[in-house]
This record gives sequence, C-alpha cells and structure tokens, in this order.
Amino acid sequence: MWNPEVETMSRSDLAKIQTERLQKTVARVYQNVPFYRQKFDEAGIKPEDIKSVADITKLPFTTKQDLRDNYPFNLFAAPQEEIVRVHASSGTTGKMTVVGYTKNDINTWAEVMARTLGCGEVTKKDIVQIAYGYGLFTGGLGVHYGAERVGAIVVPISGGNTKRQLQIMKDFGTTALACTPSYTLYMAEEAAENGVNIKDLPVKVGFFGAEPWSNNMRRDIEEMWNIKAIDIYGLSEIIGPGVSSECLEQDGLHVWEDHFIVEVIDPETGEVLPDGSKGELVFTCITKEALPLIRYRTRDISILNHEKCACGRTHVRMHRVMGRTDDMLIIRGVNVFPSQIESVLLEIGETEPHYQLIVDREGNLDDLEIWVEVSERLFSDEVRRLEELEAKIRREILSVLGVSARVKLVEPKTIARSEGKAKRVIDRRDVYRQE
Repeated sequence: MWNPEVETMSRSDLAKIQTERLQKTVARVYQNVPFYRQKFDEAGIKPEDIKSVADITKLPFTTKQDLRDNYPFNLFAAPQEEIVRVHASSGTTGKMTVVGYTKNDINTWAEVMARTLGCGEVTKKDIVQIAYGYGLFTGGLGVHYGAERVGAIVVPISGGNTKRQLQIMKDFGTTALACTPSYTLYMAEEAAENGVNIKDLPVKVGFFGAEPWSNNMRRDIEEMWNIKAIDIYGLSEIIGPGVSSECLEQDGLHVWEDHFIVEVIDPETGEVLPDGSKGELVFTCITKEALPLIRYRTRDISILNHEKCACGRTHVRMHRVMGRTDDMLIIRGVNVFPSQIESVLLEIGETEPHYQLIVDREGNLDDLEIWVEVSERLFSDEVRRLEELEAKIRREILSVLGVSARVKLVEPKTIARSEGKAKRVIDRRDVYRQE
C-alpha cells in the first residue's frame, strides 16, 4: 500500500474525517460560489445544518449541465491567483466542462494516484509507461503525478505511435502500463503483425480506464499480455483518474473516501440506495479547493460495497462501471449497455475483441446491428461456418439481453481503431427525428 495508515483506517475514523471536511467544503462553496449559495438557499439549507456526513442527503445535486451553464470559471471556489492548472472535457456533446486545480489540489491528485498505483504494487523500482493522452484531458498527467509521487521512473509517451510504444517497452524495461483497455488490444494486434511476442515484454501490470470494459475483456488482455489488468476510475469533474481503483484482489474499486464521498442513487427519483443496489454514482469532493463539487451526478451506473476487502483496505468499493444512464441504448423498450453486448461476445470467444453497434430506425421500430470482427482464418472459412456463428451470437444476445439484433461478421481491420476511447456506438436514429 502507498499510505497504509489511511487506506486501512476504521470506518468510524473515516466518518469523522468526512464530516469535518464536508462541513468545511459546504461552508467554502456557500461563501465563494454564487451558484451554490443560490442552490442552498432555494433548498433551505445553511452550512451549519450539516452536522454529520449523514446530512449530505440534504444538499442539492450538481450536474454536468451546471458546469456548462457556469462556463468557464463560475463554479470555482478559489480566486484566480490561486489556480495553477485548468483541464477541460472534449466538449463533443456540448460546451466544454472546465475544471481547475490549486497547488494543494495537484498534491491531492498525486496522492490518490499514488494509492492507485500502489494497488497494483507499483514502487520506486518500477518503470511506468503512460499511453494516456496528455493535454486538456486529465488522464496522462494524473497518472504521471502518481508515478512520480511513488518514485517510479515515468515514461510520458502519451497516446499513439504504437510501434514506438512497443519498442520502448522492450528497450526501457517498462513494468507498468497505463492506457485505455481498447488501446491495449490494439497494441497487442500491432505487436502480432510485427512479430513481437508481447508476453516476452517485462510489463507485469496495467492500469486501464477512461472507457467501459468488461471482465471478459480483462481476461483477454491478461491472457494476451501475461499481466495483471487493474481497472481504474476517475472523471475530470471530481479530480481526474485517481477517484477509485481495483487492488490485486480485483473485487471492486476502492474509492478514496478521505477525499471523495460516494453515494448511489436511483437515477429517476434521486433517492439514495442501500449497499448492493445498482444505481447512479454521485460524488462530493471534500478536499478540493478550486472546484469542490457537491453531490455531482456522474451518470455512471455501479454498486457499492462497504465490507472490508481481502487486501486489508477499508475504503468502500464500487463495482466496475456497468454502463451510463446517458449512453444506455433503449432498443424497442429494452435497456442495453454496450458493455453488456461486449461481455456476451467475449464469452462466446470465437470473435476478435473489436465490435461496433449500429442503431437505426425502420419505420417506428428501432433496429440494432452488431458488427464483429473475426480472424482472417475464420473470415476465409466456408460461408456456412460464418452463418452458424452469426446465428449463435444472435441467440446469445436475445437470451442474455432480451433484444433481437442482426449480426454482421466482418473481416479484420474493418472497424476503425482508436488510440483513445473506442467508438462503440453509431446511433443514426436522431437523423430520423430531425426530418
């Protein structure tokens, strides 16, 4: 562990710290952020009403739209002269969401990312290759800070230039890799085409996040690379990567609760749900200075578990993200997450781990077509064999998810590759709505 004293703290001591820090944060935003002062006043809440961490449910929610409405800096709780860094989302679905950091925030970021890397037993003896993007995206720099805090050698290569990535792993002796899971698969594919046996590389652990991925994809990555694949979670609005991480037990992601209070709510009613219930993750920052968001609705779907982990850590664990309320597909009344389809495909195990969902509308009915790559050998096999596999996938999708889909097996490299987040869904239904 990076910080054993904190990571194994008793639940009662954690609650005391959370209460103290929540009270200070609520007072801070009420005093310094007009948006929150108005929201609290409308809800009839004053900072002094927060007597314990249990009172967090009295506070109003914050949404991504609130960040866009207050673009760029109106939610900052620190004066401009104390802000040392800004990051921002890509803005692909609307105005960018801008986040800020003070010097202390950067130190907090380094701390939680050091704990994350510690979950994979990274030490100062390791060489960490960071293939997340650097820039306004928080991924690259977040892992970078944590690796430097641990004392490891950092290789800040960023994304892309895959042949060079593989060469550096071999020549430098990279022992830990950080990137998106889909890029890991792409690197494995490139390695095979260039005669590189990735199992011979010195990499022993990978820290993968920034996009949904299934346990079946984890199994494939671990088998391809002969490594331990650790799921990490973060979002720029809260701090970036470092909000939570799996340990080597791979039994849920530890949320660093001395910095972030997490809840699971019913996404329709906003009601807080008990442990073991599936719902939307909500985070409150209790140590951030620049942008301490209150009850931020992530739209990510998960489950919480407060039981002590076998690794000894006591911080609450969240189930790997099971989808999002805003990228959930509704196909003829059935809720479908891309990660569920991915899990079915990988469970069948006769296709490549590259797929795309094409959603269209024929008349008044939604139509789902799943494109799945198969190996060159299988694609060149007899037509009957391909038809049998397509039928098998259709049956499994219907059986597991309760939705009918057309399946199209395509040859290798048909589906566009990504060095960042993979584009899994093409939804053409909006075109029809606009006509």
